[in-house]
Amino acid sequence: MTRFTLAIALSFAALSAQAADPAPSAQQSKMATCNKDAGDKKGDERKAFMKECLSARPAAAAAAASGITPQQQRMKTCNADAKGKTGDERKAFMKQCLSAKT
Repeated sequence: MTRFTLAIALSFAALSAQAADPAPSAQQSKMATCNKDAGDKKGDERKAFMKECLSARPAAAAAAASGITPQQQRMKTCNADAKGKTGDERKAFMKQCLSAKT
């Protein structure tokens, strides 16, 4: 009887592991986003849109391809956000902004 109980327990464990929906991959997420953005486009127009959307690189990859490092991009963003700040206020803001984890 214990082998039977063990077999049933293992079966339930296997079924619950299969039933758990894993997080979608990056490609699946991108496909879902592009599909939503395509809206009511049809035919060749939709095909062209999906091709362009799915082949688009994320912002970080596009920046890397252009030769800008993530640190340079962060510096650029923080610098833009610090507009209007001067002296110690700007220094403190930039220190906090540049050290913030993304």
